[in-house]
Amino acid sequence: MNVSLILIILLVGAIATFFAGDKLASKVALFSSLAALVCSIVLLNRFNLGQDISLLSPWISNPKIYLILQADGLSVAMVLLTVALTPIIIFSSFANDYKNSKSFYALILFMTFAMTGTFLAGDGILYYIFWELSLIPIYFIALLWGNGNVEERKKAVIKFFIFTLAGSLFMLAAFAYLYQKTDNFLLVDLCMLNLTVNEQFWIFLAFFLAYAIKIPLIPFHSWQANVYQKAPTVGTMLLSGIMLKMGLYSVIRWQLQIAPIPAKRYIFIFVAIGIAGVIYGSIVALRQKDLKKLLAYSSLAHVGLIAAGAYTLTIDGLRGAVLQMISHGFVIVGLFLAAEIIFRRYQTNAISEMGGIRSLAPKFTSLFMILVLASIALPPTFNFVGEFTVLYSISQINLWYAVLGGTTIILGAYYMLKMFQTSMLGETNTKIFSDITLNEGISLTVIVAVLFFFGFYPKPILELITPSLELVLVSINRFG
Repeated sequence: MNVSLILIILLVGAIATFFAGDKLASKVALFSSLAALVCSIVLLNRFNLGQDISLLSPWISNPKIYLILQADGLSVAMVLLTVALTPIIIFSSFANDYKNSKSFYALILFMTFAMTGTFLAGDGILYYIFWELSLIPIYFIALLWGNGNVEERKKAVIKFFIFTLAGSLFMLAAFAYLYQKTDNFLLVDLCMLNLTVNEQFWIFLAFFLAYAIKIPLIPFHSWQANVYQKAPTVGTMLLSGIMLKMGLYSVIRWQLQIAPIPAKRYIFIFVAIGIAGVIYGSIVALRQKDLKKLLAYSSLAHVGLIAAGAYTLTIDGLRGAVLQMISHGFVIVGLFLAAEIIFRRYQTNAISEMGGIRSLAPKFTSLFMILVLASIALPPTFNFVGEFTVLYSISQINLWYAVLGGTTIILGAYYMLKMFQTSMLGETNTKIFSDITLNEGISLTVIVAVLFFFGFYPKPILELITPSLELVLVSINRFG
């Protein structure tokens, strides 16, 4: 039994969902996602017992491409994030009616399949295939089931597709060059290459363009807010909760290990780019009047801080970045679900048109408040653990960078609490706002429970990811 079983379950689930018909599609999709989650937990247990759950098999002889699914602590953690969030996302969507729902839910599972493969692939071309496959489902999800004006939606989605595809082509060119050096695309061999400083610079830059667009980092972020706003909430959850983590994960897994010299030489520049994203995202979020756009720019600020932590090239930075990736995934999915719940009642994302929800829906208000506090990294939520670790690692590089990075907490507290005050505690809206349904309550409660559990007890995740990250640092430091 190895990690390929998770991919098989998700792919078969996507096919079964499509052929199940519109009435059963959502239930088949939920069952398939839960089966993948159970399988991943079983495999995690086997991994913790020291059993090998990886897969290595020749695939294509010319060029040499291997079917290798690499299962170490880092990749297993990201797979768990993916397969844990997917059933929550699917279950939370049951309150909505989607035309051609069999295709909608099949695309969700296929996207999960592709993202999971990206986290597991240990061969460059296999990784690239999964990376590109994940782009196709979200393109159609956002285009066909998105919100607002059709023409504006098309423009936003096409811009996103072109941006990410163009960045990926630079990465593919880098792999083609590296193949000439190793005669294969295996990550383990690519990490052992003795590339010149000039070669590493161009390889690093090619990877950076692909990842900076996907994460996104400024100034490559221009696609993000519009796509988050125009996509259906399920699509926004997949993008913000999981898909952008592919870029952050890839920085650690591929970019820093293959071309570490530029990362070391220009460490202050890349940390500064991440910090700039924190400041820019926070300032722009202050001005937003649309709830989904506010959350989009809040996400931009948080991922900027995660990237800055990863580029510190310290064990604390890498560890904090991974912790923050996981915690951010749950928090942002919860916040976008809360925005969707409000939209279901009021049919608007305009913050000024909300208000007085606390007196009408105390249960929803309480859960929403916890998510807001988790977003601003209030102890003892999961975000606090990751954010504190990242800021500590940045302070080891430059104290002023850490001070500037800390603005995400100060500014984040201001715009998130201001949004909460206006939408929840403001004047009562004339429209009726019923409290959360059982479906909505379960989805939000599960997310809140995860945030509190790992806020109090992050040790299981730390023990899972630390050995892998220590090996990454060994690879980064091989040039001294």
